[in-house]
Parts: sequence; C-alpha cells; structure tokens
Amino acid sequence: MENGFETNIAERMKSLRLAQTMTLDELATRAGVSRAMISRIERGEASPTAQLLARLCSALGTTLSRFFADGETAGDPLLRRDEQRIWRDPETGYLRRSVSPDGTGSPVDIVEVEFPPGARVVFEQQQFDAGLTQHLWLFEGKLTMTAGEETHVLEAGDCLFMRLAEAHIFHNPHGVPARYAIILNRSKV
Repeated sequence: MENGFETNIAERMKSLRLAQTMTLDELATRAGVSRAMISRIERGEASPTAQLLARLCSALGTTLSRFFADGETAGDPLLRRDEQRIWRDPETGYLRRSVSPDGTGSPVDIVEVEFPPGARVVFEQQQFDAGLTQHLWLFEGKLTMTAGEETHVLEAGDCLFMRLAEAHIFHNPHGVPARYAIILNRSKV
C-alpha cells in the first residue's frame, strides 16, 4: 500500500533548494526545467515524473534515494517494510520503495522497484551525478536496460552495474511486471 510520501515532495523540493540558497531561476537553469514547473511542484500543484524529479535532484546535488530520505539525523538501523516510503511515478505507474534506513551514514541506498509492462523511463545524463554508481538486480520478469551506448536484456537473477552519470533507459516491453532492486553507491569512485 502506498504511504502518501508523494504529498511531501513539494516541501522537500523547496527545503533542499532554500538550504542551498538557490533561487527558482538558478534551479531552473541547472536542471533545464522551466521556473514555472518548479514553482508548481513546490506549491504541490504538479506531481513530477521520475525523469523530471531525477533532473531536479541532480541539479540540487542529490540523488532520488537521498531525496526520498528523511535526512541525515541519526536513525534506527532497522526500517520495517510498513515504514518504508513509497512513491508512484504519475506518468508510467512504476512504484518505488525506499528500503534503506535513513540516517545511518551509509553511502549505499537500496530501492525496490515494481516496473509495469509497457513502461519506459529515460534518465538523461546528469553532470552532477559523475562518479556515482548503481547496480540493478532483477528479481522477477524481464527488463531491457540501456546504459550509455549499450543495451542489455535482463532476466530474473541478472545484475547490471551502471554509472549514474550515463544516460539510462529502463524499458519493460514484456507482458509481465519487472521487480528489481537498485543498489546505489554514493561514494564517488
């Protein structure tokens, strides 16, 4: 069941921007997103797609995983499933569950994703993500992944390493949902 974290996206976006003393115009320029759209998101009038949210996060110097985290305050090392934040992409319907406990100081974030049949998400190359890496570990279904210039068809059990700074295309042209984990390493390599 979705836990309503999507209602906090507006507040989180604005607080991250203001914490960096960044104006709407500065964020719009860095992210390549219109000032009006960012303003609508911050007022809770628009729900960003995964692609748009990733661009904004990169421009703010964070990742989607960190964006969905509560912050860097000391946290419990155990995060129960019913306490994990869930967000659904309004465009594709893909479901993203933040699995990693917040505030542990770990450079690793784990995300569980349910990717519907027919869904396709393009994450453009982002200069601010240089050095960050991720693994995609597919549990169920099939997924066609493009990382940079290479395309791979993944089957259950397969694991793909990717650099976050590369462009990525997640595509499920198959008739069943794909379920996978993203293991993100925020330690720059």
